[in-house]
Amino acid sequence: MSATTFSKLSEYISTKMRMSHIYQPVMIRELLVRGGRASVEEIATALLAHDPSQVEYYGLRTKNMVGKVLTNNGITEVKKAGRNITGYELPDADDLSSPELDVLIEACDAAIEAFLERRGNQVWSHRSAASGYISGTLRYEVLKRAKFHCELCGVSADEKALEVDHILPRNHGGSDDEANLQALCYSCNAMKRDRDDADFRGVRDLYEHRENGCIFCELPTDRIIAMNELALVIRDKFPVAEGHSLIIPKRHVADYFTLFQPELNAIQSLMRATRSKLLVQDDGIDGFNMGVNSGEAAGQTVFHCHVHLIPRRRGDVENPRGGVRGVVPGKQAY
Repeated sequence: MSATTFSKLSEYISTKMRMSHIYQPVMIRELLVRGGRASVEEIATALLAHDPSQVEYYGLRTKNMVGKVLTNNGITEVKKAGRNITGYELPDADDLSSPELDVLIEACDAAIEAFLERRGNQVWSHRSAASGYISGTLRYEVLKRAKFHCELCGVSADEKALEVDHILPRNHGGSDDEANLQALCYSCNAMKRDRDDADFRGVRDLYEHRENGCIFCELPTDRIIAMNELALVIRDKFPVAEGHSLIIPKRHVADYFTLFQPELNAIQSLMRATRSKLLVQDDGIDGFNMGVNSGEAAGQTVFHCHVHLIPRRRGDVENPRGGVRGVVPGKQAY
């Protein structure tokens, strides 16, 4: 490489390159390691190697589909860490001889080749741009309309890769018109089969609902101590114990039982994080009460759903036995 070429590339990479993603340096690197020339497929493969969303996508496929089939047929065994599936194992695979391994691997290769010969590249149509090419301009418009959030779970494009999904699948006659497109994160899109025409575009709008005059919809920012996409945390204005916190969905919704699952997930995540922080801040905390007042008869006075997280300390009441049963006078002890 000439000094001029080296200087040009070095200057561009170090000072002139403006990045909105990793694509530029990945492509330059691939060209460099291949002697200055690379095919589109080689560059695409290099980009794929840096995209964890694709690994996660096929991780979901492994756990939710192929892993279940093989395990149910007694071929594989699931390996777990706690409740999480971490891998699979072929029982007694160590007993196979090298010739036996070769025969089995060849049988797998033959099965793959035979299937692809029958089906061709259509087998990858669920992941292929060729199944319905969406131009960059149209893709941008769909994502912009969704405010760069998944229109089902609400996660932002900064946290998970977003995909443009056909509401009515193309194999059912769905068009590439913007009205038939929605933004979904790869997890939600993986769970939505190509037979499913569920339209989630309105869900994101519901998450944005706020109500004038609601004290939780109009919280001053200095009261918010933590938040995520769909929920936030404040300290209770009238605490029953030090550290008494409220976990509140951002959407104006009165009843806990009408929350969407992503909101429940968001609340649970913040509750765990808040609990952990309180335990670090105060080693005198020995337990927690968690509770929701749902409806006037249950004591709800602010009709914007909120979950109480109340730290408890030994000796803060004479006899804590029964805990939340104490909301009904005389019923705490049993």
